[in-house]
Amino acid sequence: MKLDIIKVGNSKGIRIPKAVLEACDIGDAVDLQIQDDKLVLIPLKDPRAGWEEAFKADPPNSGHQEVFGESIANEFDKNEWEW
Repeated sequence: MKLDIIKVGNSKGIRIPKAVLEACDIGDAVDLQIQDDKLVLIPLKDPRAGWEEAFKADPPNSGHQEVFGESIANEFDKNEWEW
């Protein structure tokens, strides 16, 4: 696909057609990289995308040990403390 380079202030840019943006799932931001003399645009996703689905798939108290909390006990926790 041929795209014309356009002047944008002191810079230059391209217009990416809507169909291409949708096909590549590009939203409001991309990561621009240079690889082997080529420009590569990588869509940026919300860092928390998918968290809600993951939480629903493995809710609290589903039998997995918690990372923080009382479910991870050791000998130190089982013995009475002496001050």
